[in-house]
Amino acid sequence: MKRFFLTVQKGTTSSNLAAFILRIGFGVLMIPHHGYAKLVEFNERKDGFMDLLGLGGTVSLSLAIFAEFFCSIFVIMGLFTRLATIPLLITMLVVLSIHNWELFGQYELATAFFIGYLSILTLGPGKFSLDYLVFKRRR
Repeated sequence: MKRFFLTVQKGTTSSNLAAFILRIGFGVLMIPHHGYAKLVEFNERKDGFMDLLGLGGTVSLSLAIFAEFFCSIFVIMGLFTRLATIPLLITMLVVLSIHNWELFGQYELATAFFIGYLSILTLGPGKFSLDYLVFKRRR
């Protein structure tokens, strides 16, 4: 398990470039209207935010901000990439469940984010990442 999360396969130049584009694209798309917006409007949103598993709106909002803002930053940098995608995948599953698993139509963006983060998890960060620089000796 440790080997999966903390190693970066050599791959081809194309696969490394694809991983880079996926990481930057999905990370940048998540931050402004999802993570950062929730972070800035925390006090206004915390009382009305969905109560996940009885944790309360404040804790649920904090978890969403952690995933959508902070984990997206890790994905963009390519640092602990595979680990950072897990909270993002869980968040997208929660969003889909809230919207009755409507995969298409009005809520298809959550589906697209889920597929993108699942691709990043399976593909890995690629050579154009901090993971590669930090963990390259462990390949």
